[in-house]
Amino acid sequence: MHELGAQKITLNDIVNFLSTRPKSEAIFKQQKGEAWFTKIIDSVIPESFDYYYDRLKKFSLLRAYDNFGIDVSDIYDIDNILDSKKKQQQEDILDNSSLTQIADMIDSKIDAIRLKFVDDCYEEAEQAGEGIFDLIESFKFRPEVGVPLYGPFINTVTRGARLKKFYLRSAATGVGKTRSMIADACYIGCDRIYDEYVGWIKTGAAQPTLFITTEQEKEEIQTMMLAFLSNVNEEHIINGRYEGDEDNRVLEAAKILSESKIYIDELPDFSLQDIENHIKKNIREHDVQYVFQDYIHTSMKILEEITRRSGGVRLREDNILFMLSNKLKDLCNQYGIFIMSATQLNGDYVDAETPDQNLLRGAKAIADKIDYGALLLLSRERDYEALEPILSKSTFEKPIIKMSIYKNRRGRYKGIYLWCKADLGTCRIQPMFATGWDYELIQMDDVKIELKDEAPWETKKG
Repeated sequence: MHELGAQKITLNDIVNFLSTRPKSEAIFKQQKGEAWFTKIIDSVIPESFDYYYDRLKKFSLLRAYDNFGIDVSDIYDIDNILDSKKKQQQEDILDNSSLTQIADMIDSKIDAIRLKFVDDCYEEAEQAGEGIFDLIESFKFRPEVGVPLYGPFINTVTRGARLKKFYLRSAATGVGKTRSMIADACYIGCDRIYDEYVGWIKTGAAQPTLFITTEQEKEEIQTMMLAFLSNVNEEHIINGRYEGDEDNRVLEAAKILSESKIYIDELPDFSLQDIENHIKKNIREHDVQYVFQDYIHTSMKILEEITRRSGGVRLREDNILFMLSNKLKDLCNQYGIFIMSATQLNGDYVDAETPDQNLLRGAKAIADKIDYGALLLLSRERDYEALEPILSKSTFEKPIIKMSIYKNRRGRYKGIYLWCKADLGTCRIQPMFATGWDYELIQMDDVKIELKDEAPWETKKG
């Protein structure tokens, strides 16, 4: 009757409906259907449905954990008969905790075991000098460097992609946020790239790498990766028109990419929990240690999540972006991984004299949690005028992009520009020289990082 359109059904409606169906009517009368319905109508309280349904889901959740051998008796002990005080306390826990909170209670016990026995995380303070001499000695054999990032002078400034560190490289639309991160992801995740002067050269990394895309589809990321690896303009690839040996180089790049440990994860609408779950999944399934999140911004799902967590209070965008930045940094520390991400810039970047975190769109507080922060900015005419003494006495190309380094933990280079030539068609942004924000030339060694025995080593300067 409900499926046929009845919105309200009374006992008389049921009797009339069955009167034209003798077989069903006989069963109804034999089972004393009218008396049964009358009793139900007198006793049922529709307003209580949500309460009992919620309890049913909670017990189903506990039963599922129990079936997997996880002790949940501290939340609800079904064998407790005599201890009425404990029973009352556990009933209160069930009534006052949501499904998510109950799951978190149980998961926290599992996480505590992992932190203690797998991640060596103990909740105890240690004396400041504990292990200090071993620390000093360890730096002689394992300097504080990570696997190499792409481009001259980048590793001098950043000390490479270091585990447990969070890097942020921001830019205005169209300057190269995504493309520069794709270059680094491929340089870390693949073992070779094409050099126009030498041919195919080894990167030496080939580490498990995750690229999380929030706005572009997998195919768009793939063509940019092919362009970077092969040094073939992306437009040639998507048009299917090549020059010289470009066709062979793209096919070789495709082979390198298919054999690599790079994974692409599409996450167009995400919450904080989604990001954590996707990163944890790739750590578990692919041993990923290097993550590129393109890029930090709000979404409908994250707005709904934060509003729900805050009890309906709507937070400002800057608070939400800070929470996202904080979550990425926490994941770095918790799982011992490297994360790089990016943000858009606000409108002040056009005339800014101090290119720092104040230009980040939405919230400059995003930079509070990062270990390294840089901005990609297009060079302006007044930049060329200030650089004239340097450019006139050198063979440097006219820089297209300036990379402003405004934060650099454990690094001495900040408050500087790296002046870069750029070919965004091949995702290659290459620093040529460095100056301070005052345009004074800085003499800087180009530090090379090689991997030996699966550990990064600083090997030489050039």
